Amino acid sequence: MSAEISELVRQWDDQQAAYIADREKRFDAILDVLELQYAHTPFTVVDLACGPGSLSARILEKFKHASVVGIDYDPMLLEVARQSSTRFGDRLQLVDADLLSTDWPTSVTAPVQAIVSTTALHWLQPQQLVEVYRQCRELLSPDGVLLNGDHFRFDSRSPVIGRWAKAHDEQTQRSAFAAGAPAWDSWWEELRATPGIGPLTDERERRFAGRDATAPTAVDFQLAALAQAGFRESGTVWQLFDDYVVYGVR
Repeated sequence: MSAEISELVRQWDDQQAAYIADREKRFDAILDVLELQYAHTPFTVVDLACGPGSLSARILEKFKHASVVGIDYDPMLLEVARQSSTRFGDRLQLVDADLLSTDWPTSVTAPVQAIVSTTALHWLQPQQLVEVYRQCRELLSPDGVLLNGDHFRFDSRSPVIGRWAKAHDEQTQRSAFAAGAPAWDSWWEELRATPGIGPLTDERERRFAGRDATAPTAVDFQLAALAQAGFRESGTVWQLFDDYVVYGVR
């Protein structure tokens, strides 16, 4: 990994932590479940919308008996992941696939014991999320686990904790930016100026044209979507205000 890519990955982690309070604790919750489920058994994880590979790398560093299939549709982030993860060899397979395509599961050929995602699936429309969850359930081995970490915003039913959560997010961002963390836009500006990655900007914009972020959903919608997708058990593993890790068991 070049020094330039290493710095991009470090800054990615810094800017993500500015928007996600205790981001590492969210990762730890996911890793804890994987350890409890697969501590002594080789296992394969699919990392949905893996981005530059932050979660994939943490899984592979912690579990030497694990392999990961990282799936993303963003060509720029996938290239960062490719250049930053060569140390993992064939334990990491990176796949360029669109979760809105019905055939993305065909890119995964090995039996899958776990599927994970963080700060990514909120881009899906509600009906799209249910379909992706359904596809995940079909892809998982029996007793396989899905883990999704994200902000699931409080709605009008929870005004007080919703206010606390908003204030907590603002406090986290102020502290992080004061300490030098880059903002979202500035990180992307640097990425677009990176040789070998910047030229992928036009392709990225073409792929995501017209795909705007969806309205936020509360955690009960996530759990209902998991149930509708056929998971036999679902719930929350971890919570900090409106930041959760939800799980589903096939």
